[in-house]
Amino acid sequence: MKKKLIIIGASGHGKVCADIALKMDRWNNISFLDDDESLKSALGFDVIGKTKDAIKYIDEADFFVAVGNNATRNRIQTEVTSEGISIATLIHPNAVIGTDVKIGVGTAVMAGVVINSSSTIGDGCILNTRCSIDHDNSISDFAHISPGAVLAGTVNIGSEAWIGAGTTISNNICISNRCTVGAGALVVRDINETGTYIGIPVRKI
Repeated sequence: MKKKLIIIGASGHGKVCADIALKMDRWNNISFLDDDESLKSALGFDVIGKTKDAIKYIDEADFFVAVGNNATRNRIQTEVTSEGISIATLIHPNAVIGTDVKIGVGTAVMAGVVINSSSTIGDGCILNTRCSIDHDNSISDFAHISPGAVLAGTVNIGSEAWIGAGTTISNNICISNRCTVGAGALVVRDINETGTYIGIPVRKI
């Protein structure tokens, strides 16, 4: 692990990730890269260049991709990883992580998150504030579980899926890749077709 952390993405999600990194107390220096030239700093840390500049710092920094859009985060993390850049994982000290839990690289686990035993979290995921992941869940790469979402036992979430804030997913449910489940939804049956789903219980729109 290096002493410097560079976060790609200096918007709101990037700020939250920087705050987690601060609380982890593993890096002496934090800075950002962002393609928006109007951004000069975030959370008091400098924006030192654009995404393409990451390769300049390969020998001196760990990196974290803090981009909210699942597909974009996947693309950027895949690109920088292919260059041999070291990707960090950020876990807030107030998260509760059970026994036999696996968490992939580039994943952000935010304050108040609970991940119960024998769950697997993929690469580049966002487990947002106070979401609850019960036992034997499988969250695939670059999925986003939004604040306050509750996943019961043995739930499988596909890659790049977005589970909205306050959603409840019953046990033994599978949700396919790149699905969006709207805020406050209730999922009691498998979702096998990519699309956007809302309601109690959910319906496709």
